[in-house]
Amino acid sequence: MKKQVEKKDLRLMVFKSATDLGNKIDEHLLEMYKLDKEKYTFIVPIKENFFEDGHFKVEIEETVRGKDMFMLTDVGNYSIEYKMHGFINHTSPNDLFMELKDGIGACNCHAKNINIIMPLLYAGRQHRRNTRENLMCGRMLHEIDTTSGIKSFITFDAHDQGVEHAIQNMEFDNFFPTNTILESFINDMSMNRLKKIVFVAPDNGATGRRNVYLNSFNSKYIHREAGSFIKQRDYNNLVDGKYPVIAHDYCGNEELDGYTAIVSDDMISSGGSMFDVIDELKKRGVKYIYLMTTYTLFTKGIEKFEEYYKEGKFDGLYTTNLSYIPEEYKESKWLHVCDCSKMVAEIIYSIHNDQSISSILRDKSYPIKLIEKKFERDK
Repeated sequence: MKKQVEKKDLRLMVFKSATDLGNKIDEHLLEMYKLDKEKYTFIVPIKENFFEDGHFKVEIEETVRGKDMFMLTDVGNYSIEYKMHGFINHTSPNDLFMELKDGIGACNCHAKNINIIMPLLYAGRQHRRNTRENLMCGRMLHEIDTTSGIKSFITFDAHDQGVEHAIQNMEFDNFFPTNTILESFINDMSMNRLKKIVFVAPDNGATGRRNVYLNSFNSKYIHREAGSFIKQRDYNNLVDGKYPVIAHDYCGNEELDGYTAIVSDDMISSGGSMFDVIDELKKRGVKYIYLMTTYTLFTKGIEKFEEYYKEGKFDGLYTTNLSYIPEEYKESKWLHVCDCSKMVAEIIYSIHNDQSISSILRDKSYPIKLIEKKFERDK
């Protein structure tokens, strides 16, 4: 059994929902502190008890008094099973948020600081009130903000960063894994596929993200175009909790023969909108299509993605391991899961040691350097 690192007041509380990511983060932190990965760990052992009446509790099995705690949870992990009244249930975001609160309560008044790492933001898509409904994401953040002992809240690619206005006391940091995704993509691509690129926003809400990708490829070697789609929805019908999209109108250069398209968004849920975007881009002569997103929820499975890939309609999907993806999905040739554990470890290290995180938040030059290096080497 690994020993806790002595003379260090940094500790990780990794919930079962984020085990794989947490173990990788732990390894990177041990490397940063030049400690033996075979002997030591920063992860605090905990018990997550699910009872058959539906209640659960978190028990910490080692002292955390005076420690700088970083709690890691993945509210998107639906793979964890528990039994309630004889029925097998899968964890929901509500279950995992309540478990996080129980973990906070278990170490409150003992830990020096508590830092929450929730990559996929709970209720993040419920970021504004349109009618008689709860502003759930803001309420969640406000509740944690008013809990004593919480120093900071760390998330990745929030659907709307404006939710931070619900916070007054703790720090709120929203990071983007753009560089990690683009590093993997650029290294995989041939020069021919990089010479002409059209950057596409699948809807109005993704135009800012598209512009980040557009600027990340600001190189003399690449001809760039920008396009976007406008969704028309049927607001008279609600299907599976969403108003269905009835049309995608494209805005941008229509002559895209031979181009590589990069379609970027914060998440893919069922994929329905992306399939419409793929079809419309193919009509305009786009040769290669790559989807880039921080989170892939695959709420309706991957069968249609497999079908589109086999038909040559798209060429790959680049995403991250910041939220749960079933292992069998990862075997698909078109799915590229980019490891963000080192980035998270660097964030933890910087915050724990009171160092600046500006370079992690705002480094936009890295993709350009990769492109320039690739073209200079291969030309």
